Amino acid sequence: MSDVQTTLLSLDATYSVSVRNLCEFAAKTGDLDLRFKPTPTAKEGREGHQLVASRRAEGHETEVSLCASYRELRIRGRADGYDPSSNVLEEVKTFRGRIEAIAPNHSGLHWAQLKVYGWLMCRDRELERITLALVYFDVMDQTEHPIYEEFDAQELEAFYNTLCDNFLGWARTEMAHRNSRDTALRETEFPQRPFRPGQRDLASCVYRAALRSKTLLVQAPTGIGKTIGVVYPALRAMPERGIDKIFYLTAKTPGRQVALEALERVKGHRHDFPLRVVELVAKDKSCEHRHLVCHGQSCPLASGFYDRLPAARRFAAQTLWLDQAHLRQVALAHNICPYYLGHEMVRWADVVVGDYNYYFDRSAILYALMLEGGWRVSVLVDEAHNLYARACSMYSETLTQAQAIDLRPKIPPPLRGALDGLLSQWQLLLEGSERDQVDAHWKLLAEVPESWLRSMQNFNGVVGEYINERPGEAHGEFLNLYFQTVGFAELAGAFGEHSLCELDRDALAGLLPSASNDTPIVAIEQSSRQLALMQSEPYDDDVAGSLTLRNIVPAPFITKRITAADSLVMFSATLNPADYYINLLGLPQETWILDIPCPFEPEQLRVIVKPISTRRDDRLDSLDDLVVAMANQYTDQPGNYLAFFGSFEYMAMAQRRLEALYPHVRVWVQNREMSESSRHAYLQKFEVESQGIGFAVLGGVFGEGVDLPGRRLIGAFVATLGLPQFDAVNKVICERMQTRFGSGYDYTYLFPGIQKVVQAAGRVIRTQSDTGTVMLLDDRYQEYRYRKLLPAWWRIGIDC
Repeated sequence: MSDVQTTLLSLDATYSVSVRNLCEFAAKTGDLDLRFKPTPTAKEGREGHQLVASRRAEGHETEVSLCASYRELRIRGRADGYDPSSNVLEEVKTFRGRIEAIAPNHSGLHWAQLKVYGWLMCRDRELERITLALVYFDVMDQTEHPIYEEFDAQELEAFYNTLCDNFLGWARTEMAHRNSRDTALRETEFPQRPFRPGQRDLASCVYRAALRSKTLLVQAPTGIGKTIGVVYPALRAMPERGIDKIFYLTAKTPGRQVALEALERVKGHRHDFPLRVVELVAKDKSCEHRHLVCHGQSCPLASGFYDRLPAARRFAAQTLWLDQAHLRQVALAHNICPYYLGHEMVRWADVVVGDYNYYFDRSAILYALMLEGGWRVSVLVDEAHNLYARACSMYSETLTQAQAIDLRPKIPPPLRGALDGLLSQWQLLLEGSERDQVDAHWKLLAEVPESWLRSMQNFNGVVGEYINERPGEAHGEFLNLYFQTVGFAELAGAFGEHSLCELDRDALAGLLPSASNDTPIVAIEQSSRQLALMQSEPYDDDVAGSLTLRNIVPAPFITKRITAADSLVMFSATLNPADYYINLLGLPQETWILDIPCPFEPEQLRVIVKPISTRRDDRLDSLDDLVVAMANQYTDQPGNYLAFFGSFEYMAMAQRRLEALYPHVRVWVQNREMSESSRHAYLQKFEVESQGIGFAVLGGVFGEGVDLPGRRLIGAFVATLGLPQFDAVNKVICERMQTRFGSGYDYTYLFPGIQKVVQAAGRVIRTQSDTGTVMLLDDRYQEYRYRKLLPAWWRIGIDC
């Protein structure tokens, strides 16, 4: 450590670390092994610990708080149990399956934790010797498997000192980094001067929310510099509030890049600026060997991962800027996995940029690490209008009978009985539904069918035991279904008014239909293979279906994640009305609300309503009027336009008609599935000197987060009101929303629909020098209930 770093450390500086984190840092060795092994749920773990404690004699102490100092370190933790009469200290670890399947490096880590607790207990109680008991508790048969070993205090102290010495150098470096970071942030000025209209108010409110540990909901128009206006004050508040980390969460890939660019601007492109930034990327985009399994016997980057991690961690910490490219560079230089190096560096980062799911999902790593580390975190949620739909998806699950039928010939014989039991319950469930409602393919159930659920849980238990007994085997054929059934069981345990249980007798695909899409929920054709399987097995090939647990109010699931953050800022150009998001997401009732006025002048944007009907039944009759309106606008003002439609089918109809009537108009079209490279190619067609119309689906990838300033985009056509489909699912959702919030139609249809329209129209005016036209192609825009939700600065004309 340099002299400069040393002077930054005050004499009384301490670095607090938990026993678990100390041991994981200093004592974890061996391979990275991500082969799936069924593990106890958090609930099973808690109940297991409680059951073990209840079996102990009177006088047994539980959750014994222990702490000690070692130079600048402060070590803290809780030992599971201590019996003063026998002088036995316990560490309880719950597991499933065979105890022999517990990896040696895992048991070694468990012993390291227990030995540290042992020394802390000897020190606290002035003991010369102590017996340590590592108690493995099987949550399936509720049996204990204790391993005892006696130690003298001096031996434990020596072990403890060695671990602390191994960690101390790192802790000193981290304290120096924290001091350097805080000093640099205090001295950093806002990088974008002069302030744009509304930007100073935004930055000031974000700063105050961070200092006062508040939740802030910000609606701010495009073009004022929202991202830098949120990122800078959040960073500036870190040293004043004592914030450990900022989590910047995005809905889509482009949002990560925008966040990284804002952080670069704050740093002033100084490579030595003491701010450690980590970008988290999905595993399928960062895995170097996708065809290999994540364990040491298969993947060379998993073999010896924890042995090589310390050197890679040191180098990564010095690198500071750890976006996807730099993480990969560091990882491969040290021959370890880039994806899991990124996860490790979250512990030592100042800012983490990643997708919503890393914090809000059921198995969110950022949320788990935050709780484990006791971090004080500011959470920034970009394009926050997307969080509702994404959170609903995170806490929904669909299972289909076809999945089980397709799996049956591939599944190992020992599992076939459990699968057949599940298939039998599928058959009974669907036949019962057919008798109850002959003409209804979709049915809302009051609860998850009990016998079907028991059969599924039995399948989970049998498969879990099978995997536990064969940890070295590949289980790809049935693992995906097992993951889904386990997830379904978890959600079934939390089922309530916030979710729907739906039985669909026609759905054969393992995909959750989206009730917030403008495309119809259609049955997906069975593959010929599935038909053959059904006809060759003793199952009725006339009946097939799906069971869905669809979350419609994510608040019960994500409220804890919201309140766990020290401060939370949700920002977007469309967060109107605020109560809609507060109620559905479970934001605190005392949430601060900031609505930044639009800096643009009404003269910059010409908004025209063309009163034609785009309702599904009228689309063929109004198609020529729609295409003529688009072509006339294009002819009057040639340039680049985006045209948004309510579905791919409607978009294709309009495309074909436009090309037939106006073949000279250049057209390019969004496909149903587009890679990042094809999306980039689509947007590259919007050149300053080019002319044409890009066709896209409202609410899709080109409806938001697209920045085409100046002549790259001069107008947009919105050929829909954006309302979700009026189907059976949304009808029930509407009734639930009416009962719960008193605004069924608004919550289900109106607010989500207009939100997508405003987002799409927002692609046109990006700066204060832009001008353009938005044409709203639907007669319902003449009604006040819809127009009142459109931006107040728009001056809307009617073109009859």
